[in-house]
Amino acid sequence: MMRLVLIVLLAVIGFESNGQACLVVADSIRREFKIPELGYAVVSADSILEMRVVGEEKVGSGRVAILTDRFRIGSNTKAITGFIAAQMVKIGLLKWDTKFFDLFPEMKAGSRKDYHNITLLQALSFRTKLPKYTYTNAVPVKSQFYGNEEEQRMQFAKWMFSQPTQHTKDTMGYTNLGYLVAELMMEKASGKSYKELVKELNGLLGTNFGFGRPSTGDTLQTYGHDSLLRPEDGKYDYKLEWLLAAGNINATLPDYVKFIQEQLKGLQGKSKLFTKEEYNFLHFGLPVFSIGWFCDKDDDGHIFSHNTGNPGTFLTSVYVYRDIDRAYILLSNVQSASAEKGLDCLFDLLFDRYQK
Repeated sequence: MMRLVLIVLLAVIGFESNGQACLVVADSIRREFKIPELGYAVVSADSILEMRVVGEEKVGSGRVAILTDRFRIGSNTKAITGFIAAQMVKIGLLKWDTKFFDLFPEMKAGSRKDYHNITLLQALSFRTKLPKYTYTNAVPVKSQFYGNEEEQRMQFAKWMFSQPTQHTKDTMGYTNLGYLVAELMMEKASGKSYKELVKELNGLLGTNFGFGRPSTGDTLQTYGHDSLLRPEDGKYDYKLEWLLAAGNINATLPDYVKFIQEQLKGLQGKSKLFTKEEYNFLHFGLPVFSIGWFCDKDDDGHIFSHNTGNPGTFLTSVYVYRDIDRAYILLSNVQSASAEKGLDCLFDLLFDRYQK
């Protein structure tokens, strides 16, 4: 019913005046689906067709949304991690079939044999039997580990490799842990921390990706909200650091647009960073999920890659349409079933408006 109402509204006010009508509809969606702050963009490889944020940074704050607001993008971090890994493969620091324990032979003792042959490609594409794990898992706890963030991640990895395998009949097993494996391999091969590698990517793309909850250390930044619209407390969360490369990057909408436009450029054969074939491998090289991207085909035969970040207090949905040179980015600073419906509704309307 809501989608029908919005379509009627669009028909009445049109899409003129530089997207102002889209903004009106987006704000209607935001209010209807109880989203404090909503951001969205529609881009091609060479153009930003529309980019907006609307709402407030924190429920009850009265702080109006602005384009420099940061959103934690959750699992969409995986595409960024995969991108950096691909750069390392391209220059020969790693190979897709490099095995984790060839780089870390000292960790083999105490690890289950089922994990001994995990490769970089398997780790980045969910093709391992590593157990399911996310930020809400009760164990392990911080008191089991010691030292700085890097040392804790290494201890967490040792714990991970001692755990029972994930039982699945499929070739894929969804888990954040593969990206910890990839992160450690990337750090070992480069001699740099993951955060340093992201900083180098920032320099390359002209972005400023950050880490963790945007409100941690900056109470005037965006707050995430849970399904009851309770703002997160902004405190440091050690589990976010354990799964850094799987889901802990935050970004402004303009910076994330730059990364997504680079994907479109690459898929169009216009990038200087990778060939068209290399980009297609990242997005579509494996069935269902390749290197940080799910891949699919819609009812009209459009091939697209996509992912959704849902780290508990934010939602980020991204759709990259290779053959029609369009990408749609949707950001919310609340995670709830209602917000998911709102983002789906906005995507449908934007797709209808901006597809070729």
